[in-house]
Amino acid sequence: MKKSKWNPLHWFKRGPSVSVIRLYGGIGTGGRFSRMIAHEPLEKVIDAAFASKRTKAVALIINSPGGSPTQSGLIARHIRRLADEKSVPVLAFCEDVAASGGYLLACAADEIFVDEYTVIGSVGVISAGFGAVDAIGKIGVERRVHTAGKSKSLMDPFREEKPEDVARIDTILHAIHERFIAWVKGARGTKLDGDTDYFQGDVWVGQDAVDVGIADAVGHAVPVLKQRFGDDIAIREFSRKKPGVFSRLSGTANGTLTAKVSESAGAGATMAAIETLEERALWAQYGK
Repeated sequence: MKKSKWNPLHWFKRGPSVSVIRLYGGIGTGGRFSRMIAHEPLEKVIDAAFASKRTKAVALIINSPGGSPTQSGLIARHIRRLADEKSVPVLAFCEDVAASGGYLLACAADEIFVDEYTVIGSVGVISAGFGAVDAIGKIGVERRVHTAGKSKSLMDPFREEKPEDVARIDTILHAIHERFIAWVKGARGTKLDGDTDYFQGDVWVGQDAVDVGIADAVGHAVPVLKQRFGDDIAIREFSRKKPGVFSRLSGTANGTLTAKVSESAGAGATMAAIETLEERALWAQYGK
């Protein structure tokens, strides 16, 4: 989809404005090499978006298949806290995908808008991994693990799956799921009907999401914002600048040279490759 272009001259206007925060990509723990959505690199961005007394609203432009529930929650609650403190409405505009943690972010808004092709929802929790029980034996490697605490090696991929480990993971997943459900119910309230089971990981597309109450309307950022606040409203983007290819591969995220020799180009390339695979797996769930 073609991205809307914000007018840079809007920064020099003295009248009312709308702050835009772009939340693009998978949601991860962040870090030096990361391009994923995380709270730490967005913290100052969110604060700045709400800072001006001329800010009439904050618009979240979301395109995310989800990821870390903790990072999703930290970002969403930060946005919601400032919105309530400053009495500033928040509008979410969802693009290709706003699913799982991406939908959790959307629920930080007072209203959620979708494109007619947006895939949205997936209120569920997943834990995925690999089992390599026989692999190390075939290549002549012996696994040696010593722990203090019977649950310390939970779901070791190089050991047979234990029923008690599976039960423990199920307990964790259900606890996270219940908190996710409570967040969605708190955000959407009576907009959710009593007939639809929203919380089994299902997704909806465009108008279907509006019909069941997952979203409020089909609409796009610039037309909706101008309709709400007038054609002369200044639209100011506050999204963080993501590290480029060079900085990710060389360990110079955000353009700042690293001082540690150990954080070499090889380390950056490895982290970038792992992150890319993780993010591709997230997008693949929704055909992207």
